[in-house]
Amino acid sequence: MPRTFAYVGSRTTRERKAEGTGISVYSVYASGAWQHVQTLEPLTNPSFIALNRSRDTLYTVHGDGSTVSAYRIDPATGRLSALNSASCEGRNPVHLACSQDGLSLVVANYATGSATRIALRADGSLGEPSLPPLQFTGEHGPHRIEQTASHPHHIARYVTRHADTDWHIVPDKGLDTVFAIRWRADGSAMVRSGRCREGAGPRHAAFHPELPLIYVSNELDSTLTTWSFDPQAGHLTPLDTIAVVPAHFHALTRAAGIVISPDGRRLYISNRGHDSIAAIQLAADTGLPKAVQWVSSKGQCPRFLCLSPDGHTLYVANENSHTIVQYEIDADTGLPAPTGRVIKTGSPVCITFATIEE
Repeated sequence: MPRTFAYVGSRTTRERKAEGTGISVYSVYASGAWQHVQTLEPLTNPSFIALNRSRDTLYTVHGDGSTVSAYRIDPATGRLSALNSASCEGRNPVHLACSQDGLSLVVANYATGSATRIALRADGSLGEPSLPPLQFTGEHGPHRIEQTASHPHHIARYVTRHADTDWHIVPDKGLDTVFAIRWRADGSAMVRSGRCREGAGPRHAAFHPELPLIYVSNELDSTLTTWSFDPQAGHLTPLDTIAVVPAHFHALTRAAGIVISPDGRRLYISNRGHDSIAAIQLAADTGLPKAVQWVSSKGQCPRFLCLSPDGHTLYVANENSHTIVQYEIDADTGLPAPTGRVIKTGSPVCITFATIEE
């Protein structure tokens, strides 16, 4: 019988005022209950995690540092054991993803404005960076603190029901730009880009399952931009931008995580400060946003959110209140409703699910 495990990344350092200690592993049951299996510790800021295609190896960046690590997954228990670590050839790696062929791991380095491609060995362990990092260039945004340089924040590979590509989509918070990058066979990179509104601060992306659309949560001005994307040529065109916090809210707030429902009917974005989840209805024909409703995150600083593998349950990671809150998605309205189930864990900032055949 297949078993589902949840892997939770966390902040762990004093500089981040964190209470996490490493990567926590949970067994997830059909009822929605979580049972703690392991906390792999001590680790330094395993702040974003990803799995390879075969779901037998987990990778994590070490936020604020300069390394990434690989871990073997035990298919029977879900427990992790260390394989190795490698330099990401940059500072403060914040996101990572496997390449289309599964032979490389690509990493977004926030502080040094670069992307690194690291070879993967046959056993899933990390090899050497294949070439010097790709540096992102362009005009800085106007924010005097957070837009003084390139700050790529996401590097997800563009995959939908109709396209399994080797393009990686990179929202760059510092340059108010969304990049599409693809590495050629000789190791050089093809780069396409589209410019956001000034001061938007693009952060994370989600892909429509059917239409050639990319949705980007803009951190600094708390908006959502819908982009058209040509998966052949890599061209990006902005189509629409809406606010993801209520018009009457004027306190400090930042958009963060984003996820789309499997049927393409709803987007969910977390707001840190407003401490809410924006549930955004999407038009069936165009995929553009139609209406926004808000639900409390039931905690402080919801840095991340994701859906369960079946798409019926939403999980929100509240970094500053050290909780993961579970919501049931209403099948008719798409609105999330708290189930009352809360997983207490230190400074959670990422959740990844793996369904493994024993």
